[in-house]
Amino acid sequence: MASIYSCVECGSNLNLNSAYVFPPDFYFEAGNKDSVSFSTVDATKFKFEKEDKIRPFFETLNYWGIQRKRTKIKCNSCNRLVGYIYDDGPPLTNSPGQFHMGPSQVIPRAPRYRFKTKTLRITSA
Repeated sequence: MASIYSCVECGSNLNLNSAYVFPPDFYFEAGNKDSVSFSTVDATKFKFEKEDKIRPFFETLNYWGIQRKRTKIKCNSCNRLVGYIYDDGPPLTNSPGQFHMGPSQVIPRAPRYRFKTKTLRITSA
């Protein structure tokens, strides 16, 4: 059964396909709490805004970074922030990473489109 995802602010259909949803128990380094993650989205429904912050943050349980680069996802109709694009999706290669250590900076990863559940209205079709 397919779900329809729309913006909670303006009600516009975001055209998110349920076939591209990651399972709720799929592990992501940036977490997945109170969110729905997609492997691909319809870019015509959103505005994308680069964000570059310099401050400490935990990237994994045992690794922290100083610079966070991510992209904000905003509704194209009302400009409300609905989520972020992270680069912690599935690895693009079978490589174990530099020196076989592999934090996400050295293994190229697919983008993950993470939407906050409080910004989506989810209905069944």
